[in-house]
Amino acid sequence: MNDSSGKPTSQQLDVEPLVTIEGVVERIVYENEETAFFVARLRRGEELVTFVGTLMAVSEGETVRLRGRWIDDKRFGRQLRVEAYETLVPNTAEGIERYLGSGLIEGIGPVFAKRLVQAFGLETLRVIDEQPKRLRSVPGIGKKRAEQIRDAWASRRAIQSIMVFLQGHGISTGQAVKIYQHYGDSAVAVLRENPYRLAQDIAGISFRGADKIAARLGVAKDSPDRMRAGLLHVLGEAAGDGHVYLPGEELQNFAAELLEVPAESLAQPLVDLVARKELVREGEVLYLPSLYAAERGCAAMLHRLIATPCDPVPIQVDNALRWVEKSQGITLSEEQRDAIRIGVTAKVMVITGGPGTGKTTVIKSLLAILERKGLSFLLAAPTGRAAKRMEAASGYDARTIHRLLEYSPKKGGFSRDDNNPLETDLVVIDETSMVDQQLMHSLLLAIPPFCRLILVGDVDQLPSVGAGNVLFDILSSQVVPVVRLKTVFRQAAQSGIISNAHLINQGTYPLFNDVDFFLIKRSDAAAALETVIELVTHRIPAKFGFDPVRDVQVLAPLRRGDAGVTRLNEELQAALNPNGVPVPRRAFRNGDKVMQLRNNYELDVYNGDVGIITLVDEAAREIEVAFDDRAVLYRFEDLDNLALAYAATVHKAQGSEYPAVVLLFLPQHYMMLQRNVFYTAITRGKKLVVVVGDPKAVGMAVRNSNIARRNSRLTDRLCNRI
Repeated sequence: MNDSSGKPTSQQLDVEPLVTIEGVVERIVYENEETAFFVARLRRGEELVTFVGTLMAVSEGETVRLRGRWIDDKRFGRQLRVEAYETLVPNTAEGIERYLGSGLIEGIGPVFAKRLVQAFGLETLRVIDEQPKRLRSVPGIGKKRAEQIRDAWASRRAIQSIMVFLQGHGISTGQAVKIYQHYGDSAVAVLRENPYRLAQDIAGISFRGADKIAARLGVAKDSPDRMRAGLLHVLGEAAGDGHVYLPGEELQNFAAELLEVPAESLAQPLVDLVARKELVREGEVLYLPSLYAAERGCAAMLHRLIATPCDPVPIQVDNALRWVEKSQGITLSEEQRDAIRIGVTAKVMVITGGPGTGKTTVIKSLLAILERKGLSFLLAAPTGRAAKRMEAASGYDARTIHRLLEYSPKKGGFSRDDNNPLETDLVVIDETSMVDQQLMHSLLLAIPPFCRLILVGDVDQLPSVGAGNVLFDILSSQVVPVVRLKTVFRQAAQSGIISNAHLINQGTYPLFNDVDFFLIKRSDAAAALETVIELVTHRIPAKFGFDPVRDVQVLAPLRRGDAGVTRLNEELQAALNPNGVPVPRRAFRNGDKVMQLRNNYELDVYNGDVGIITLVDEAAREIEVAFDDRAVLYRFEDLDNLALAYAATVHKAQGSEYPAVVLLFLPQHYMMLQRNVFYTAITRGKKLVVVVGDPKAVGMAVRNSNIARRNSRLTDRLCNRI
C-alpha cells in the first residue's frame, strides 16, 4: 500500500525487511540534480531490478552495494527503496575498464580506460590513487591530463568518504547529499563544529532534522549552540507564517517547547544572539535583522515620500474628467471621479476594491490625464502574469517589480536603489496585496523623493507569501489617502463570478447558477479527483470550447494529500499529455504546462511564471519553454526550478487570471478553508468557475473570516514615526 505520492507507507516499511543487494548500475532513468533523487536499473547477473532513493556519486557502470526495502509501487512495480549505499571498487580487469570507461572520472573515457588497464591491470585503481605520476607512461596521457585524472579521482574518493561518515552517523542519504553539496569537503568539519548550521544553510533540513544529527554526534540537550539555533528556527518559522517579529516571551516559550528545556534557560542564549547581531530586540519584541531593516526602511521611505513635494501640475479636474470620459467613451461613477480627483494631486495613495468595481478604469483615466500634462510613469506588478494583465487593461507598458528594479547578479541585489533611483514622475503598483515587506522596502528605496506612488490592490485577497501585510498596514495607518471602490458596475454584476465574489466577501453563501459559476458535489477525494480530470479533459472543452491546457487552471488549497496539487498534476499530466517526448531523468514531457518556482534573473523568469514546454533537445541538454511573451531555453541542470502547472495552489495563482478555473474544495482542506482563500480562488476565473467539492467545505470557508493577524509594526511606525 502506497501513499498518494507513490511512496511506501510507514506500515509497509515496518513490514518489509531490510535487504542488501549488489550489482552494476545499468541505467539511470531519472535524476533530480538538486535533490539527488535517483530512479535507476541495477544488473545482478541476468536480473535487472529498479532502485530508487537519494544517492550521490553514483554513475552508470559503477558497482554498488544497496541497503533498503522492497516496495510494490502501484505505477512502476517492484523496486528497492534505498536507505544506505556504498560504491564498490571492481576487482576484475574487465570491471575496472568498464568502471573507468563510464565517464565518471573526468579525463578518462573508454579509450583511455582500455589503455590504463592494459598498462597496469588489476593495479590500475591503486596507481591512480597512490602513484598518479605513473599515468604519464600511458600513451596520450600528458602532465595536464594526468593531473585532471588525479584531481577527479581524489574528489570522487572524498565524496564517498564523507558520505560513509555521514551515513555512519545515522544521517539519511538524502540529507547527506544536501550536506555535501553545500559544504563540499569541509562537511565533516562543519558538522563536528556546529551541526545546527544545517538548519540555517540547507533548504529542506529543518531544525528538527539538524537536532537529530546533533544528538547522534553527542551534542548536549542544553548546549548553547542548540538553544541559539532553536530560537532562530522559531523566529524563521514565524516569518514563514507571515510574522515580521515575535514577542520575546512568546519566542522563548515556543523555543522551550521545541527544545524541551525550561523557558528561563533560554534567556542567556537570547542575549547572546542579540549581542552577535543575529537578532534585533526592540522593546519586548525580537526580529530577524533583515526583516527589522525592511520594516523600518519601509516606514522611513514612505514618510520621506509623503513629506517631499512634487512639482505641481496645473489641472482643471472637472475639465479633465469630461475630457477623459469623452476621449475614452466611458461614464465614470462618482466614486471613480473622487479617486481621480485625489490621484491628480496626491503624493502617495491607495486604491482598493473588489472585482468589477472599476479600479482599472480609474488608473487608465488617471494615467491619460497625467500623460497629457507631460508626466512620465512606470507600471509594475509582483508577477509576470499580473504585469501582463495590467498592461492589457491599461494600454501602457507594465513589468514585474523585479524587472523594474533591475536585478544585478554582480551586485547580488537590485541595481535600482536610493543611489540609483528610478527616473520617472509616477510609479503605479498593481496587486499590491502580494508584495511582502522586503520587496516593498526594495521598491521604496528606488523611488526618488519627488516621485508620486499609487498602490492598487484588493485588500480582501490573501496576503503576501512572504512576511508582512504591507497593503493592509499602509491602509490601516491612514497616513495616505485611501479610495475604496465599492460599487459593482452593472456589466460586471451580470457575472456570476463577480457577484458571488462579493457575496463571499460579505460572509454570504454563494449562489451557484449553472451558467458561469458551478458546484459539483463531491465529498470523497478519489471521486473529486476523477471528476476534475473529466471536467478538464472533456466536459469543459466540449461545452465551452476552452483549451484544457492553456485556458483551464485547476486550483487547490494545499499541495499535499490525495486532493493536493502534486497528485492533481500527476493525474492531469497523464490525462492531457500522455505521449509527450520525455525529458531525460525528469518528470517533464514536451507539451507540459510548467511553472517557474524561483526568481531566475539570468533567464529573466520569475516565481509564478507559467509556460508550455515546446522543445526537448537531449543532445544539447536543453528544453524550450514558451511563456506569454517569449521563449526561454533551460539547461537540464536548471529544471529543478520548474514544476508541473496543470494544477496550482491558490497562493501561487494569486495575481493571475484564467478563462476557466476548476477549484477542488474538500473538508480535508480544513486548514485552508478560509474566506480570503475562497475569495481569491474564484476571482482568478474570468469566464467560468467550477467548484468540485463538499457544500460543507464551502460553508466553512465563507464563515471563516478569522484570519490570523500577522505581527507587524509597520502601521505603528507610519502613525507614530517609531
